[in-house]
Amino acid sequence: MSAVTTTPGVTATPAAADARIPLRGHLRHTGALIRRNLLWIRQDPESMFDALLMPVVFTLLFVYVFGGSIGQALGGGQDGYVQYVIPGMIAMMSMTLSQGVGTGFSQDFNSGVMDRFRSLPIGRGSVLFAKISVELVRMLFATAVLMVVAVLVGFHITHWGGLFAAVGLSAVFASSIMWVFLTLGVILKSAQSVQAMGFLVLFPLQFGSSIFAPTQSMPGWLQAFTDYNPLSTLADAARGLMIGGPVAHDLWITLAWSVGITAVAAPYAIYKFRTKS
Repeated sequence: MSAVTTTPGVTATPAAADARIPLRGHLRHTGALIRRNLLWIRQDPESMFDALLMPVVFTLLFVYVFGGSIGQALGGGQDGYVQYVIPGMIAMMSMTLSQGVGTGFSQDFNSGVMDRFRSLPIGRGSVLFAKISVELVRMLFATAVLMVVAVLVGFHITHWGGLFAAVGLSAVFASSIMWVFLTLGVILKSAQSVQAMGFLVLFPLQFGSSIFAPTQSMPGWLQAFTDYNPLSTLADAARGLMIGGPVAHDLWITLAWSVGITAVAAPYAIYKFRTKS
């Protein structure tokens, strides 16, 4: 582990130096790292392609390929399916784009960037908080693109306040999931490993949920899984906020998942980052 010199003649481990940094210092370091990450995106605009193209591709795919048949089952045709799936897509964006924070973190380790950060007298948590902040910006950008495409394919925004509340809830849930992927970015050896592990986690959570279709026709054992799947509660809460319907139960369940995941994953991610050799 690299040592950090805090004052002339005094050497401390990174964890000890991190403990001596006041809150104001942590905030200053986080702000500087956010600026650094945003400047990197400006230098590499291709890194925004997934945030730009993913909502377009998924919206067009599900609306025009599956919208007719699933919409008929819902009793509203393709137009009814648009109203159903778009809030679910907001939930999906929060999960899918969260994976990018882990792959990017792993790439920074392999390129030596993180070794440089860990040798500096900066708050270790600041590096992780900055990563999450920038990924949330990417997620909000993707959500804005999604809503533009949604309006073009016929989605009707009837509750603007509910729309912003749904996006805020998705951001809260996404930030909790990002801690999980940050941990994977630290403990796994390559970005490809993080991506593969993320796929194994994301695929069953997304398709075993109410994001794309109602769960009533699913087998009983799968319905039991969807009842506890946070993506289902997030999607259902977003629907209630955006187009009307029950909200409270799904809202509190989603918030409970977010708090629980963050409480477990955030301290562990910071600990693994501090102690990674």
